[in-house]
Amino acid sequence: MSIPPPPGPPQPQGSYQPPYPRGPYGPQPPHGQPYRPWTQGYSPYNRPAPVNGLAVASLVFGVLCCLPGVGLALGLIALRQIRRRGERGTGLATGGAVLSAIGLALWGLLLGTGGASAFWEGVKESARDGASISLVKGECFDAPGGRLAGESRDLDVVPCSGGHDGEVFASFRLKDGPYPGEESVGDTAGARCYVLRDDYAMDGWAVPDDVDVYYLTPTEDSWSAGDREVTCLFGSVAEGAGLTGSLRNDETVLDADQVAYLKAAHLLDAALATAPDSAHVEDDLPGHKAWAGRMSAALDRQARLLRGRTWPAGARGPVRALAAHADRARAEWTRAARAKDADAFHEHYDAGLGLLDLEAAVPARTALGLAATPPAERGEGGATPDGPGAPGGSGGTATEV
Repeated sequence: MSIPPPPGPPQPQGSYQPPYPRGPYGPQPPHGQPYRPWTQGYSPYNRPAPVNGLAVASLVFGVLCCLPGVGLALGLIALRQIRRRGERGTGLATGGAVLSAIGLALWGLLLGTGGASAFWEGVKESARDGASISLVKGECFDAPGGRLAGESRDLDVVPCSGGHDGEVFASFRLKDGPYPGEESVGDTAGARCYVLRDDYAMDGWAVPDDVDVYYLTPTEDSWSAGDREVTCLFGSVAEGAGLTGSLRNDETVLDADQVAYLKAAHLLDAALATAPDSAHVEDDLPGHKAWAGRMSAALDRQARLLRGRTWPAGARGPVRALAAHADRARAEWTRAARAKDADAFHEHYDAGLGLLDLEAAVPARTALGLAATPPAERGEGGATPDGPGAPGGSGGTATEV
């Protein structure tokens, strides 16, 4: 059975009939009819697939090596997304993952060998204002221009046997927390360094009169990098002058008898340092009486220590005489501590102070082989007594370097 052809003029069998009449440039639609539109699913331009964003991020982390674990994870995720979405960036994701894996392996090696900790310490040291300063107890150094005032970054370690600008005698760390301020740091450093000097230079008489305490302290910038260390040092107060030879005289240098004698002498040093801030007895009589009591107790303890040791034959007589001198001074300080009014205090205080005579310690020191030249007085408030000794001692101002 055949299907009749549609009505219209007959067409030659096997020939192609264009949908529109042929014009000079091919088949043309009849006048007034539109062209055929582009069919759905076809685009006149070839649009490339987009680049995966995670692939780019993976490569960035891999190159920087700052977070290798993140770079590796991003690279693997990017490869899965590229396959699923048909996106570009396979090379980027692969490169980022490989570089991140290498970085991760290096970080693991550093952590396993302690290299990361050493690296971080180096970073913190470099961030400090005094990054080049690394001094330990007993070292001597030269400062730029010989100045121990202001900020100093370049200190050259030199032998203590020759001339030098400073000598380190102690160091300690400040408490963690917010930066307390330059003034507070300086006050703390000064107070601690003046106490610690006696552990390094036990014989204050052996320290030249022109030598005082200085210190290196953290700055606000170095504090933020973890710097908490204060370095205590000796330096000359005379401009342009330096030190010659080490000032160290402690148990590593002195013999047992010398150390025992100086420990007894330091008892009085410590008591003298607790004098009231008020210069006038009338302004704080109770405070001065309490101080006199501490002086009396120190002199009593000192005399007991001097009598309780078996000294070398040549030193026994001078040490006994010094102990008796301490007893007489103690009696006056005890009466001052019990004074009923300021006049009575002054009477016994003046007598007790007069008995703290540096010259009284010279025979004992000579017999023990210690420095025997009394130090000059260095300003009110300082103290370099000995056995019974007179007020007078280091009163210089410690300066931040």
